[in-house]
Amino acid sequence: MADFGFGTYRISEHNPQHIEALREAVIGGIKLIDTSTNYMDGEAQRAIAKAMKLLSDEDVKDIEIVSKVGYIQGSTLERHKQSSFEEVVEYSESCYHSISQSFIKDQISVSLQRLEVDSIDCLLLHNPEYYILDGINRGVEKDDRLDGMYQRLFDAFLALEEEIRAGRIKSYGISSNSFAKHPNDEEYLPYEDLLTLAADAAKELRNKRHSFTTIELPVNMLETEGLRCAAWAKENGLRVLVNRPLNAQKDKLMYRLADYEEPREYYYHLNELLELTDNEPLRPMFNLISQLDQSKHKFGWVGEYDIFLYSQVVPHIRKFLQPLDDENKATLVEFIDLFLQEYGKMVAYECSRNTRVQLKEELKDCHASLQNCALKFLLNNENIDYVLVGARKPIYVADILSIGDELLKNR
Repeated sequence: MADFGFGTYRISEHNPQHIEALREAVIGGIKLIDTSTNYMDGEAQRAIAKAMKLLSDEDVKDIEIVSKVGYIQGSTLERHKQSSFEEVVEYSESCYHSISQSFIKDQISVSLQRLEVDSIDCLLLHNPEYYILDGINRGVEKDDRLDGMYQRLFDAFLALEEEIRAGRIKSYGISSNSFAKHPNDEEYLPYEDLLTLAADAAKELRNKRHSFTTIELPVNMLETEGLRCAAWAKENGLRVLVNRPLNAQKDKLMYRLADYEEPREYYYHLNELLELTDNEPLRPMFNLISQLDQSKHKFGWVGEYDIFLYSQVVPHIRKFLQPLDDENKATLVEFIDLFLQEYGKMVAYECSRNTRVQLKEELKDCHASLQNCALKFLLNNENIDYVLVGARKPIYVADILSIGDELLKNR
């Protein structure tokens, strides 16, 4: 049976609930924490350090931290623009990528400082297939793309084996979304020769053996192609970490595999805000809230709403609030905040209802909550070692641990 690992994709050092969730997870028995240099622009790594300080030496002695390197975003991107990292793939205006030796070494130094540790238990190359994606976009032939990819990986493995010898990392591996692609997919990253590359890198540096130990990839109830890679990994003595257990894709649509209850306070806060803004000066806000209410069932999945909220709704609200005096602004912000909290819950509820309808056939044997079924599907797979779950509140940690406990009792 697989274990749970704590994923820190959206964990911030500045949110007390995130820190407490991490602490509760460790106390509850979770032994592996997964992070990356780019998660919340470094805040996730600093949050881990902050949480570990709240725990006893006994609590943290067996905790393993898995970190990743590859993305150039946020403050790291600003550094790149000033001093230029090597072998960089420019994927978008806000997302660059590199697995060059110098960048790997730089990011290990940064991670050790943020995590406040002397050594990282396991370092993964984070989605190195950005080189393949860039080659596809530039029209590079498949064989040439793969040759270039293998050369980059070998050079990266050399750097990682050097870091093993220096003691700054204890093992390494790869986290790749492309491991979960079908072999015929253009974005597929072949994994069968990775251990040969690692062995060759170790041999060149005269290390006794390579330290490639771990792969990470997305697998869930709807996306099972990665189980082929997981089986290969276990046959070759590797550890398998699975991410995105609850965020699934089917026919190019995203689904959140979780049930949410209808929020009881939604209509109360909706009506309060509508009543407050039902006047001529505040008419634009009244119209915005009304439109949001009418659209609460139209989001494909909760992630779509999150993007819409921060890219469209919040900027619009800020612009509207700007000319208001401080007293009226403070009052209105309080009402808006309470409404948006409930609105997010209502969107999640509507999305979960839609998921049940859209995936009726796939979920016909799921007689518990969606998250319960989705997590048990993975925990019961013999080729998976850890299922990484994000839990930004202690109550979510408790829910996850209870699923694990229930599964153990029923075995």
